[in-house]
Amino acid sequence: MQVITARSRKMKICRMIVRDETEACEMTWYNQPYLKQNFKVGEEYYFFGKITKKGGHIQMISPAFDKNGMQKNTGKIIPIYPLTYSISQNQIRKIIENGLSLVKDKLPETLPNYILEENKLLDINSSVSKIHFPEDFKEFEKARVRLAFEELLNMQLLLLNLKNKCTKKESGIQFDKNIKMSDVINELPFKLTGAQLRALEEIDKDMESDRIMNRLLQGDVGSRENSSCNNCSV
Repeated sequence: MQVITARSRKMKICRMIVRDETEACEMTWYNQPYLKQNFKVGEEYYFFGKITKKGGHIQMISPAFDKNGMQKNTGKIIPIYPLTYSISQNQIRKIIENGLSLVKDKLPETLPNYILEENKLLDINSSVSKIHFPEDFKEFEKARVRLAFEELLNMQLLLLNLKNKCTKKESGIQFDKNIKMSDVINELPFKLTGAQLRALEEIDKDMESDRIMNRLLQGDVGSRENSSCNNCSV
């Protein structure tokens, strides 16, 4: 491997020519001079990256690579993660791999067996491992389905819990019945529709009671005569 220092950019460029039985290819890396010690003449390596042709020569810029028999970055499904400053894909993949090895088969199952069996879902340890490093796309899809199922189930249970709390006999804020919403409505520079008036009347009654109110009032922005209003009460 040849290491060149580009004076104008103060950049170190590593270049290497690799060959197989069909063709030669020029590999180029930028600002990674330490890569020189990873390669030895005569040994076999796997490379993965975008191939371009320039001046009749085949080139690859910053390809991923592995030594033959030690495939970690080539020849299989490789996860791509969102990156932050100065952290490379190889580094974050190594961090994830180390983290998974520490918790291998130690994550507590969050779903009961009957749900796993009924919906043919993977267990939590397999799902977390295969969502990062699946053997094939079928494994990845099974892991994704399991984790998405759990996320949606938890959301539904949370909403159901909130609804149950609202329906319990707990006292809410009770407003003075002498204060009428009509005093405010009459001051508006436009007329409300029948649907809007009915919705506000229901809200007014709920606010005068000690019942906890959970309600959504929706109106079309900028509309007067054709305004619509949807509401629900629990």
